[in-house]
Amino acid sequence: MRSSNPVFSRRGFSRDNGYAGFNTAPQAGYAQGNPYAQGNPYAQNPYATNPYAQQDQQLGAPPQAPVATGRMTMDDVVMRSAMTLGTVAVGAVLAWALLPVSAGSYGLAIGSALVAMVLALVQSFKRTPVPALILGYAAFEGVFLGVISEMYNSQWSGAPFQAVLGTMAVSAATLLVYKAGWIRVTARYARIGLAIAMAFVLVMAVNLLLVAFGVASDGGLRSFGPLGAAVGILAVIIGAFFLTLDFKQIEDGIAYGAPRQEAWLAAFGLTMTLVWIYVEMLRLAAIFSSND
Repeated sequence: MRSSNPVFSRRGFSRDNGYAGFNTAPQAGYAQGNPYAQGNPYAQNPYATNPYAQQDQQLGAPPQAPVATGRMTMDDVVMRSAMTLGTVAVGAVLAWALLPVSAGSYGLAIGSALVAMVLALVQSFKRTPVPALILGYAAFEGVFLGVISEMYNSQWSGAPFQAVLGTMAVSAATLLVYKAGWIRVTARYARIGLAIAMAFVLVMAVNLLLVAFGVASDGGLRSFGPLGAAVGILAVIIGAFFLTLDFKQIEDGIAYGAPRQEAWLAAFGLTMTLVWIYVEMLRLAAIFSSND
């Protein structure tokens, strides 16, 4: 299963990608017609000689991530995620406290967002995670979020706090639904969801161009009216979809014995998804405050 996150899209954790050798029997029908499985440069498993994998095959048991053998665990994912999100939070708090609301601060926020995007792209094209790049991304993303949060708060008091609560609520609800099995992350689910997400991003890019050239007024589809609220809600739903893919890949990575360093990629992907949801929740909080 592949995520929309650039880091996950290049290094999947599931049996159909780089660590597939831990179970030589792929899911029935998954690889047929699956664009993510075909031509995958990581299809050959570098860990195929893993003695744990051979033992699992001999015993006919599902693969299990061994303890204390350099394999990724949930504790690793939680620890790296806490470090990455903590860096985002520290950057945001410092930017909020030290940078006044001004045109210069807005320019700094845009510059920080661009640097964060570049760092994310560089990491996504690397074969192994680089903690310095990931934490650097988190720091610059935090500056961006801190500046725009302060700007929103200056006009819509309490909007950032509402956005934080909303992000936590969406994340918790998505995890609950996923763990309860109400959503099954299958190849069909991923294809449909990614198609919708790509279409959404394309439409938003076109809308941005129309607004920039004065063709669309008041933000177009991203206005602060009912249409903008509907688009924002759709964006949050797409963010929740991204989370389900991330949860699935983390779960598969642990089950199939991904190396411990891959926990940094899990943290990176989760951070990008949560930033997406937070920004959309921030806009929604402002929209609903404007309509009161």
